[in-house]
Amino acid sequence: MRPAADQQEQAILAAHVPGPDGMCTGCRAWWSRLTPYPCLQADWATSRHARRITHRFLHGAG
Repeated sequence: MRPAADQQEQAILAAHVPGPDGMCTGCRAWWSRLTPYPCLQADWATSRHARRITHRFLHGAG
């Protein structure tokens, strides 16, 4: 089972994707904001995901 933080990151990355106009679809749908992609939420989730992968690579999956 994935940790809760990992599930939260995946949910954010799934919702905050670039639209055909280059704007974040998650920000537009949830808050009616025209925000260029990548938005702050996508940046945060991508950063956390990359940090977790790097940690697993350097320190093992255990």
